[in-house]
Amino acid sequence: MTPKRKQRLILVLFVVFGAAIAVALTVYALSQNINLFFSPQQIANGEAPVGTRIRAGGMVVDGSVKRDPNSLKIEFAITDYLQTVIVNYEGILPDLFREGQGIVAQGEMDQNGVFQAVEVLAKHDEKYMPPEVQDALDKTGYDQEGNKQ
Repeated sequence: MTPKRKQRLILVLFVVFGAAIAVALTVYALSQNINLFFSPQQIANGEAPVGTRIRAGGMVVDGSVKRDPNSLKIEFAITDYLQTVIVNYEGILPDLFREGQGIVAQGEMDQNGVFQAVEVLAKHDEKYMPPEVQDALDKTGYDQEGNKQ
C-alpha cells in the first residue's frame, strides 16, 4: 500500500468512526428525552419502569389531596377508576388543579410504588381532557365522572 493510499484510508476511518460516535451520542441524548405515558392501571400492574422519567395521568381522587402546612409538599391520588396511584409533588400546583379533574404528571416511580412528580399539568377547561387520560379512561370503560360507559 502506498503512503498516499494509507493516508486516505486513515482519513476515511476517522470520518466513519467520528460519524458513528456522533450518531451514538445523538441517539443516547434523544432516548433520555422520551417520556412515555402510563395509566394508573399500567403502573399498578408494574408496567412502569422504576427510576425512569415517565408521564402518568388520571382523575384526581376526591378527598385525596393532602397538603403539608409547612412546605409546598402535596400528596394526592390519581385513578382510572380501576386502579389508584399515589402522587407526591413539591411545588405550586396549576390554578386549574382540583379534585375530580384529569391531570397529567411528569416524574418517576420510586421503590415504594409512589409516583414522585416534578411537574403537574391540569386540563384547560371543563370540556378538555388530556388525550392520554381520555384514552386510558376509554380503555377502562369509565367516563370523566367515574360512571361506567
